[in-house]
Amino acid sequence: MRSMTLALLLLAPLLGGCRYNYVPLIPPVSEVRLPPRVFGTAIVRSGEDLVLTARVDGDFTAGYLGVTWFDGPRQIGQDSVYLDAQERQAVFRLNAPQPGAYRAVLSLGGTVMRQAELYEVKP
Repeated sequence: MRSMTLALLLLAPLLGGCRYNYVPLIPPVSEVRLPPRVFGTAIVRSGEDLVLTARVDGDFTAGYLGVTWFDGPRQIGQDSVYLDAQERQAVFRLNAPQPGAYRAVLSLGGTVMRQAELYEVKP
């Protein structure tokens, strides 16, 4: 027991070598820029029309928010609205008197942002 204590006392100064010999570098602060997002997307039927509402949030350059309408796999229409920092809300209308499996794909600056669906029949 005494030899064990003596060994520990002799090895104790070596524990001081288990520390940093330098100050770690602090990385520079990086600027995080999140992409714009489309919120509040919903397709509702209003009589014979389909109405799609969408809102763009986040930092984005002014441009066109485009919508492509589909009934099942078939493309049935396209439209676009110019949005900027003051006008972030868009409303699209499509005349669609027949019930269907409707989808609307929203794109901003050529990048697909969101898809909204309204299934009145099985696709």
